[in-house]
Amino acid sequence: MAKTILTVDDSASMRQMIKLTLSGAGYDVTEANDGAQGLATARTKAFDMVLTDLNMPGLDGVSMIKEIRKLQSYTGIPIVLLTTESDAEKKAQAKAAGATGWITKPFQPEQLLSVTKKVLGQ
Repeated sequence: MAKTILTVDDSASMRQMIKLTLSGAGYDVTEANDGAQGLATARTKAFDMVLTDLNMPGLDGVSMIKEIRKLQSYTGIPIVLLTTESDAEKKAQAKAAGATGWITKPFQPEQLLSVTKKVLGQ
């Protein structure tokens, strides 16, 4: 059965690029267009991985991660940030919130697939 991934980004073109990359590799991808929708989606279904942007209107990526980590079904689930930010302080905040990893945009599809396989133990 395909691994399921929730991708959360306020950019439709970025979600499309992520979905094309991951579904092309056999993953089942569900999209959310902001942190609030991502959190709501995570509450309705358990995913094998969450891939989220950091800077989004409303609920940002770090706040969403904190809330998702409170859900029992997400204690060991990898959450990776995919963002234009590369600031060490932002990375520390994300790690403290429960982020597993960090990919800086723009990304290469091979890089996204490599990180995805690594955090999913494939």
